[in-house]
Amino acid sequence: MGTCGDVVPDGAPAAPAVGVVSYVLADLDSGEVLAARNPHARLRPASLMKTLTGLLVAQRLPLDETITGTQEDADQEGTRVGIGAGGRYTIRQVFDSMMMASGNDAAHALAVRLTGSVPATVDLMNTTARRLGALDTRAATPSGLDGPGMQTSAYDLASIFRVAMREEPFAQAVATREIPFPGFGASPPFVVANDNKLLTSGYEGYIGGKTGFTDDARHTFIGAAERNGRRLVVVLMRGEQRPVPMYEQASALLDHGFALPDLRGVGTLTDSNPAEPAEPGTTSTPDPDAAAPGSGATTSWGTPVLLLAVVAAVGGLFALRAGRR
Repeated sequence: MGTCGDVVPDGAPAAPAVGVVSYVLADLDSGEVLAARNPHARLRPASLMKTLTGLLVAQRLPLDETITGTQEDADQEGTRVGIGAGGRYTIRQVFDSMMMASGNDAAHALAVRLTGSVPATVDLMNTTARRLGALDTRAATPSGLDGPGMQTSAYDLASIFRVAMREEPFAQAVATREIPFPGFGASPPFVVANDNKLLTSGYEGYIGGKTGFTDDARHTFIGAAERNGRRLVVVLMRGEQRPVPMYEQASALLDHGFALPDLRGVGTLTDSNPAEPAEPGTTSTPDPDAAAPGSGATTSWGTPVLLLAVVAAVGGLFALRAGRR
């Protein structure tokens, strides 16, 4: 797991060529990593950071409680679900819309409800990540919008998603196709749809995931599926939608994982308990040079790994393009 390139278990075939800088394919239950590329490369997550926010919401907030939207919620940059100042919503409605449609307005509203302020929730996210063992992760915003120091890895996101899927509200939200959402003022109610195409395309056994995009992060993706009693998760970071869409790259890796025999992995996801009480105002930021759990590495993941990762990604894109001609 302390690699700057591709890795698969001994005796396993090579994974399909994908055009992303980093990915992790793992068993969602055992935590065994079945294939990876630059698993601990520290990259921008975009809205995949909402998986950490969502874990905290699912563990800590009463979902039937009603909250009131604010103008600050409505003014968030990027993707918004449509929260309006003065609108009344259950936490469940706001939570579902954040996970399904990646609403940054929803993430802001939930962050304020969690701790009283966005900075305090970011502190709580970092405390939780460290307790989980996600040492590549530094949250800067609850929505995943780019901010100073924002970073995580495919390994950390797979670990966070694995723990979050044990929370029923989280697992239900990422698998839901659409929900009704209240209007506000003169605006009528409307329908919020899930933007994850592995769900809407009918991928066999799909059980949920998350999409993301910012200019700095480029495209990011989490997807999980279940077949024949096995549940797998794949995390893709810093990819593009061409020549093959991100969700198709994810489906190719998931298909590869399901075709593997019961092999031992190349490492395991971290699985500490992040649900211990945390002080919202306590900052807990990992040492940027610390090796991540399961990596067996002691080197810093900085500029050198990204340079090597870009080379690997370019090679993957050429191979993927050639394979589809």
